[in-house]
Amino acid sequence: MTAFFTGLTGISFLPVAPIAVLVLLAALGALLVWWPAGRGERAETRLTRARRTAMVGLALVAALRPAVPGTDIRVDASALDVYFVVDTTSSIMARDYAGETSRLTGVRADVRGVADQLPGARFSLLTFDADTTTRLPLTSDASALASAADTLRAETSAFSRGSSITVARDAVRQALERGRESHPERPRIVFYLGDGEQTASTPPPPFTLGGDLLNGGAVLGYGTTGGGPMLSTGDRESGDILDPSTGKPATSRIDEKQLAAIADQLGVAYLHRTAPDDGVAIIDAVQLRSMAAVRAADSTGSASGRTELYWVALLLLSLMAAWELGAATAAASGTRSTGGRSSRSVGRSAP
Repeated sequence: MTAFFTGLTGISFLPVAPIAVLVLLAALGALLVWWPAGRGERAETRLTRARRTAMVGLALVAALRPAVPGTDIRVDASALDVYFVVDTTSSIMARDYAGETSRLTGVRADVRGVADQLPGARFSLLTFDADTTTRLPLTSDASALASAADTLRAETSAFSRGSSITVARDAVRQALERGRESHPERPRIVFYLGDGEQTASTPPPPFTLGGDLLNGGAVLGYGTTGGGPMLSTGDRESGDILDPSTGKPATSRIDEKQLAAIADQLGVAYLHRTAPDDGVAIIDAVQLRSMAAVRAADSTGSASGRTELYWVALLLLSLMAAWELGAATAAASGTRSTGGRSSRSVGRSAP
């Protein structure tokens, strides 16, 4: 457990490893210091054991990384973790974006545009249709994100059986939890890109993440209320998906009510995307909770800082280690000196 804990005293901890592991290692270290311990030990020996136990305790404190609240610090784009959650159901191939191009074209452009507006951030790309897939784990390689966006494909339309617009909720939550566990100090923002068309037979569960997993983001909607025909997908593109009841091209329409509901559940803005703009409008709409707005021209904000105290424990540990080394050196020197005197005494008493 490497989450950011805050106690009643205001002291927070950011352990370098799970707390249970650190405590277990400290207990093992103390056991090795005191075992075996005899009843008739000299006071000097008990003092040495106590000193070494204190060193184990200081190492534990340092590993827990205690801190007190500090002054606000600046947060720029390089401090962000950005998660793109992209709808890849068949409807994303409807041709009603910026005229008669596919919605997926707009999705690709916006993913690249946002990445260009947030240089140095870390990015992850997840897609959903019947299931959710992580296409790109968190990386600061913007070119890898661009390549992943350019190669996005919709599900094979022949196998499409309906899907929920919130099917990615649990996968997104787990991804955010992993991000918080590894880097709790980094703000996490989510961009949901889709058309809101619910084709599953049941209503979509709420896209609620809970806790402090999310610091901001936006829901981006693609398509028109008039709708557009959907390009068939598979091994190769082969015309439009046909409505089996009419034999004519099936039409997909954006559901902005559903998309706005997801935005409300996430606590972020909803934007209807009708044409590419290099991601500027998207970034302008993002508000990092507890921080300043992220802007395209100056993507910086402020966050509560923490004043680390682990160095105090490390300093004390270093001083005690030096003391221990000095005591061991003196003891070894005394042993050699005593051994030399004993040898000379034996030599003088020999006949």
